[in-house]
Amino acid sequence: MAVTVSLVALFALVLFFLLRHGSLSAGSAFIAAGFGFFLASTGAAAPINQLTNAVLDAVAAL
Repeated sequence: MAVTVSLVALFALVLFFLLRHGSLSAGSAFIAAGFGFFLASTGAAAPINQLTNAVLDAVAAL
C-alpha cells in the first residue's frame, strides 16, 4: 500500500511539472489519467501490480 501511494505521488509530481512547463497539454493529461483509471479496472491491473512489486523488490535488493 505504501509503495502504491508513493508511486501515485511520484506520477502526480511528474505530471504537474510536465503540465507546468508546457511539455504536456491539459487534454493529454486528462487522457493519460483516464487511461490509468480504466486500465486499473481491467485484467491487466494484477500483472502490472506484480511487475511493479517485482521491480521494486529487485531495486531494494541491490
